[in-house]
Amino acid sequence: MPGTVLLLAASPAGKGCLVDAASVLPVLAAVPPGVLAGTDTANVVELADPLEPQAVLTRLRAAAAAPGPLTVFITGQLQLDRRQRLVHLALARTTPSTVRYTALPWHWVREELRLRPPGTTALVLDLHADAETWELLRTGPLDCGRNSAVYGRIAPPPGRRTVAVPSYMKAVATILRSGRRPALGELHQRALARVGSEGFADVVLAPAAPALPVPGGPAPRPPHRPEGPGPQTPDRLNGADRRRDADAHTAITAAVQSGRHTDADALAARHEQAALHTHGAGSPEALHWAEVRADLAMFAGDAVRSCRAWLSVASARLAAGQSAADPDVESAVDRAHHQWGRIGDPARARELGPALAELRTRVPGRRQGALDHVQQQLQRLSS
Repeated sequence: MPGTVLLLAASPAGKGCLVDAASVLPVLAAVPPGVLAGTDTANVVELADPLEPQAVLTRLRAAAAAPGPLTVFITGQLQLDRRQRLVHLALARTTPSTVRYTALPWHWVREELRLRPPGTTALVLDLHADAETWELLRTGPLDCGRNSAVYGRIAPPPGRRTVAVPSYMKAVATILRSGRRPALGELHQRALARVGSEGFADVVLAPAAPALPVPGGPAPRPPHRPEGPGPQTPDRLNGADRRRDADAHTAITAAVQSGRHTDADALAARHEQAALHTHGAGSPEALHWAEVRADLAMFAGDAVRSCRAWLSVASARLAAGQSAADPDVESAVDRAHHQWGRIGDPARARELGPALAELRTRVPGRRQGALDHVQQQLQRLSS
């Protein structure tokens, strides 16, 4: 039976663009349809920077109704409808104030695919999240439904005045251009290996990953829990504390969105000091606010400060007795590694490199070659 493939690449025009999504389509389009689908023959539908969410929904609905295997490749950026707090896939006309009307609600993707027979649907995703959506992903996964196998990554927002490259999807397309489609799990791992250190900060999506509990969040919902979750909300907060974390995060997000990065960090620093005073160093509350400040430094484009903060968080978690295989420890080291790779000043990179290398010997992480990468970069910096 022939397969069906939907190629969707979308991102806003203008300064709101986080990723050059459409740049991946020529590479994917060069792959034979049967290879894209993993079948002998396939029908391919391509959507490049679509304007209207209803038009995307129509194509998605038609693809979901087709018999046989369905593979959906989506490249783009996630933004939040601030009124309903729902994740959307931004389209060409999307702006922060028009997300609700001009972007594709992510739950439309889930709903259109949920009635397909189990085992016939796969999603391959390369998504970048804006600051507000990245914050939301701290407390839960991107819900793609129970019947779809999901592979890919969600990347944090790039630095200011920077448009990211969909490197994961380009790696997938490059592998497929060889003319053979490996099993999706193998394809996923090979693509991650090609992305290399650039992907150490990503949330990695794979159905084979074990379900990881989210402290303070909902119960795990396999198989769509990310391998490498972002910083989590502390699990020992009473109701009053939670209402104060929610209010603070709302204010911090508003400050980041308006470009007031110093104000955002100052507010988070006050909460961190209060948590240290009340609960002590190494407490979930103090670690949470340290992680928030590390992310805020990333949003501000300060890779040095962000790397140093993530190194401190990882060391604090290890000192508190967490194992090197703990997802929160791995996540902190991965994010430190990612930010270290974005440091433009060689002297500052040399300064932080040995601490990262020492942590990598204790926390190698789930990506092969992480320690080797740090050591090779340090040698290059030294020479």
